[in-house]
Amino acid sequence: MYRLGLWIAKHRIAVLIFAVILLIPAVLGYLMLHVNYDILYYLPDDIETMQGQQIMLDDFGKGAYAMFVAEDMPDSQVAALKAEIEQVDHVADVIWYDSVMDISVPAEILPEKLYNAFHTDNATLMAIFFDTGSSSDETMDAIDTIRNIAGEKCFLSSISAIVTDTKHLVEQELFWYVLIAVVCSAVVLAATMDSWMAPVLFLLNIGMAIVYNLGTNFIQGEISFITMSLAAVLQLAVTMDYSIFLWNAYREQRGYTEDREDAMAKAIVQTASSVSGSSLTTIAGFIALCFMSFTLGMDMGIVMAKGVVFGVITCITVLPAMILAFDKAIQKTSHKPLTIRGEGISRFVVKHNKVFLVVLLLLWIPAIIGYNNIGVYYDLDVSLPDYLPSVAAKQELQSTFDMSTVHMILADEDMPSKDVKQMLSEMENVDGVQFAIAADSLIGSRIPSAWVPSEVTQELASGGRQLMLIGTEYPVASDDVNRQIETLETIMKRYDPGAMLIGEAPCTRDLIRITDTDFKMVSAVSIGAIFVIILLVLHSPILPVLLVLVIELAIYVNMGICGYTGEVLPFVASVVIGTIQLGATVDYAILMTERYTHERLQGHEKTEAAITALSTSLPSIFTSALGFFAATIGVGIYSDVDMIGSLCRLMARGAIISMIMVLLLLPSLYLLFDRVIMKTRWGSPSEQKQKRAARKAAAASANL
Repeated sequence: MYRLGLWIAKHRIAVLIFAVILLIPAVLGYLMLHVNYDILYYLPDDIETMQGQQIMLDDFGKGAYAMFVAEDMPDSQVAALKAEIEQVDHVADVIWYDSVMDISVPAEILPEKLYNAFHTDNATLMAIFFDTGSSSDETMDAIDTIRNIAGEKCFLSSISAIVTDTKHLVEQELFWYVLIAVVCSAVVLAATMDSWMAPVLFLLNIGMAIVYNLGTNFIQGEISFITMSLAAVLQLAVTMDYSIFLWNAYREQRGYTEDREDAMAKAIVQTASSVSGSSLTTIAGFIALCFMSFTLGMDMGIVMAKGVVFGVITCITVLPAMILAFDKAIQKTSHKPLTIRGEGISRFVVKHNKVFLVVLLLLWIPAIIGYNNIGVYYDLDVSLPDYLPSVAAKQELQSTFDMSTVHMILADEDMPSKDVKQMLSEMENVDGVQFAIAADSLIGSRIPSAWVPSEVTQELASGGRQLMLIGTEYPVASDDVNRQIETLETIMKRYDPGAMLIGEAPCTRDLIRITDTDFKMVSAVSIGAIFVIILLVLHSPILPVLLVLVIELAIYVNMGICGYTGEVLPFVASVVIGTIQLGATVDYAILMTERYTHERLQGHEKTEAAITALSTSLPSIFTSALGFFAATIGVGIYSDVDMIGSLCRLMARGAIISMIMVLLLLPSLYLLFDRVIMKTRWGSPSEQKQKRAARKAAAASANL
């Protein structure tokens, strides 16, 4: 590693040129990357709702769908608008009154329930089906086109409309996410570093690592908009420490030698050693997300773990070259940094260790209570601001037609007409169901079957299956709609065991079930993996227990606050925040614990060792936590997409809470468990080598 470091130092210009050249394919890869804005897309392919969606697309040529509300328009104008919408690319079908009969025939002769479901005094409702999926670019383009055609008195409500608005909003905000994170981080670095130029180099280096990471995501084909939005901000937050480690190591080595290249080579060795354990815990936290059945976890986990790896690589290759290349500018822009003197704080904390131990341990009670009372939402439009067209359209659909969404049933095409009518009749009596229609529903007592065009019935039957529509007044992801779905499935399976109930609400019901299981899985995997890493790094079976306990308390406090403030979190935050906070902030505890065990092995008494460990680690931990906070809090405040904003706010607050827990609670645990820590700790390879050398020297001395 020293030889590699020396080579980097001597060939710094070549290293920088090569790093810049690598940005070209990375940028091209980024530009070719597809971003997916549909959360439900990441549900497992083998569940019935997702299989049904695919069957509907393959057999019926219908993927996405939308409910379209037209207000204050005569039937003739609505018919003309429908005809225009039918010509939009990737619109498969538009079902409205004139799909059944000519508009010159009074609409009142339709079956009463069907007429009331699709008409009010001043509004009419039509169903639009697309031949592409809910999150495809073609569907989103079609929705934009329909909105342009329809005008202000028309509303388009569907998951695809939500996905489209999410895309537009994220694309508007993404640049500002990065800019806000960079500016806030630059302020913290400028205040805590001893050079104005050094933070610029740090951010340029991390920026390169971010571009490499985003560019290589092209290999995956596509990534989620949540991953895309958080990747740069989170990578900046969790890898900033590595740059600070290298800088401090280089400054330390310059105190021992005038040779800049030799000092940098030794700093690279020192940094690689320090960063290896730190980065492994962070990577483990992200990799744990890959164990989720909900594959958004794998999407985020792979991208962020890869980002940490790129952060480590550029930290020990590109950044050293930058520092040496701009050494004169660094010297000219030096200034007195903002520092925290930890001696007084450390002695106060250690002196009152029992008080802090009791107070902080008692926090478990309110933390757990608050944690167990967190409100979580799964309805995707809740995460979006009210001014978006899709949110306004959903509210209009609810207020005008008392309808929230539509379920779809794929049933056997050969089911007897009598059974179909009886099944739909039972479903219409289920609480919250507004209508239940199939092809037969279009034929009422006042409509001769010959009047119904064959194209209409063919649109609702294909590939041996028939399509039925169930309108519901209950909001997606509510307890009411989930109970309704269970009842509808029970009725449906009684008539056709092979039938499938699909749509936004059934998919969201599956999302709730799956993420609840995933949360437990991810928590167990992340804790287990990080436990093993700490065990190998600190060579003690008790220290991983203590360190994970401290950070888990910080996580419970962070999440528990939401239970008391009434903040309702998006389900993504409730699943991933604990893993991210554990992986990213347990490094604070590892840093201080390594110093404590070092002091104890040097023969210092436990109280002094705790004071020294806290006082020497406090500046680094404070800078690290403040940097993490700065990189995320601005985005958390700015973002109008609550899934992004909530995650960033929780991460920012979590970094500060983890810092407080480590600084106040961990020294008390050192003193309480010191005997167990020292008795159960085994030596590192270097320590064992020193002990063997000491024993050999003692034996040789005895022989003499």
